[in-house]
Amino acid sequence: MVYILLGEGFEEAEAIVPGDLLRRAGLEVAYVGLEGPAVTGSHGITVTADLTLEQVDAQKMEMLVLPGGLGGVASIQMDLFATALIQKAYAQGCWLGAICAAPSILANLGMLDRRRAACHPCVWDEMGSTAVDREAQVVVDGRIVTAQAAGAAYPFGLKLVEVLKGPEEAQKIADAILYRG
Repeated sequence: MVYILLGEGFEEAEAIVPGDLLRRAGLEVAYVGLEGPAVTGSHGITVTADLTLEQVDAQKMEMLVLPGGLGGVASIQMDLFATALIQKAYAQGCWLGAICAAPSILANLGMLDRRRAACHPCVWDEMGSTAVDREAQVVVDGRIVTAQAAGAAYPFGLKLVEVLKGPEEAQKIADAILYRG
């Protein structure tokens, strides 16, 4: 199961595009609303989450995805249950995906210490000992996939497909949507 956390003010493209690509690859994906089922993104689009945070089954989790958007990132960081779920995913060896400002959550939790990562320039100063790759759209280091921003939503989503289902499946999805990245 892939869980995508949605806090108020999340960046819509960074949540919807990866979730769509993962579902096209046949993976089970659930959007998780931190404050309830209706969550409004940073550009006023309201999404109905599949689950609330209390309904997440951490034992079934193979990947946890954190979209950016400064409001959504702040919502996740202020939610003790959300940060506990991130720590549990990391401890269990699940894949973690974070895009835009969301890699700063992982950096603040010490998960990116001395690792390579991509993130939005607005959080470069919050990345601690992370080796931020300022040019890469997507970076994989261990079981953590990070990406720059909304413009990287497609390559980020395809990389998430690749790490879970293999490069052939990711290429199949890219071909089906005519992605030319």
